[in-house]
Amino acid sequence: MTAHRNFKQRVRARAAKTGESYTAALRHFRPTPPGEDMPENTLRIAVAQSTVRRDPTNAALLRASGTEVRDLMRQAAAAGARLVHFTEGALCFPSKHVMSELGPDEVGPSDWSKTDWAVLHDELDQITKLSRELNIWTVIPSVHPLPGARPHNSMYVVSAAGKVVARYDERTLSTTKITWMYTPGREPVTFDIDGYRFGLALGLDVLFPELLTEYDRLDVDAVLVSYASTGVGQNEHIGVQTRGTAATNTYWVSLAVPANPGAGLDSGVSDPHGVWAVRGPADSTPGIAVTDLHRVDVSQVGRDFRGRTRERIGS
Repeated sequence: MTAHRNFKQRVRARAAKTGESYTAALRHFRPTPPGEDMPENTLRIAVAQSTVRRDPTNAALLRASGTEVRDLMRQAAAAGARLVHFTEGALCFPSKHVMSELGPDEVGPSDWSKTDWAVLHDELDQITKLSRELNIWTVIPSVHPLPGARPHNSMYVVSAAGKVVARYDERTLSTTKITWMYTPGREPVTFDIDGYRFGLALGLDVLFPELLTEYDRLDVDAVLVSYASTGVGQNEHIGVQTRGTAATNTYWVSLAVPANPGAGLDSGVSDPHGVWAVRGPADSTPGIAVTDLHRVDVSQVGRDFRGRTRERIGS
């Protein structure tokens, strides 16, 4: 009896800290509650928060990131997830100072020849092979090289068959990224798993409602947002905007961020009502959170209404 009471106290404490409902907090401790009826045609996903390292010239750091990613993939598969979603910079979030050809004391054009591409590509290869072994889809951000040009900041979609089936390139680059580091992407990207359609957003994309409304028009069930909250504090608005995006567009939003205790932001999945369905470890340590996506009546009703209204006003 005491153990049960203590368990309930832990769940309530998490709910109070994160703002989740008791049921949502319960899923962090017990991803599939016994006896709880889930809607038909659900899709279980895992959102990860992992350590972000910032030096792509350091093979040991790239290897450490790859090892941690694969450990979290195994945790997600063990929890029954069909898909696992990682943060921007999960393998490396290159520092503008490390990459600067004038650095490290002065920021200038990035010298991407310093990157240990062989190790980075090997880590990605190992991730795709493990996706096949675990029979799990993996969404993993990484730098995508372009011959004769700056690379893209990208998200790879790896199928459960171990194949890269899609790639999204960040479109709304920061001033630093667009000036010194990357080539921007141009198009939205969607992919389907078991009848569910996903959209992708990366980095500062989360701050641009028009990009996320575009996915509403593309009839997605969920958007996977990878965002590197590497600073100290002042990231709470990202969580607010994530929930607002979910409620405005009546689709699920998975937000994957780094394991960064100083950032003031944890990974999580918002439901189409704008309520956190699940959150990552509240102490901002590496880990996963698992929830079941399902279609709620408000999703299609809201989408149909917005579609009719847009046609009427010609937008």
